Amino acid sequence: MELFSNFPLWAALAAIGFAQFIKVPIQFIATRRIDWSLLTSTGGMPSSHSAAVTALATGVALETGLDSPVFAVAAVFAIIVMFDATGVRRHAGEQATVLNKLVGDFNRFVEETKKWPNMDEKEKVKDLKELLGHQPIEVFFGAITGIMLSLVLHYFIHVW
Repeated sequence: MELFSNFPLWAALAAIGFAQFIKVPIQFIATRRIDWSLLTSTGGMPSSHSAAVTALATGVALETGLDSPVFAVAAVFAIIVMFDATGVRRHAGEQATVLNKLVGDFNRFVEETKKWPNMDEKEKVKDLKELLGHQPIEVFFGAITGIMLSLVLHYFIHVW
């Protein structure tokens, strides 16, 4: 039953859940529409990846100290994940945007030249996932979310 008392693990999982859930009201404030698919999607504000790894590192720091080798591993892991979220994954999302536009343009060309008979299918081509990565501000707020959530959970579990 030690798994249930593993504070860094539960802090990280709580941070993922909280960051994914909070995307819905943030999106509603920005667009005035509710999009429940954000609960399971990648990308967006805040970054749940950043929230998870910073909550994990913060939880490890609170449990083992900043001088712990385990904290060093968690901190470097967090840095790599956040760097990847703003780098490779973000650029893959930008390329997906361009590819989706090309696919759309090609589909319009085919429709205009061949007059596809009764195009009543919902979509001929499924869009590539464009929200793969994060803007730096999304990663920053994901990191703040993870740190703050871990500190609050630690207070309620260990101090209160």
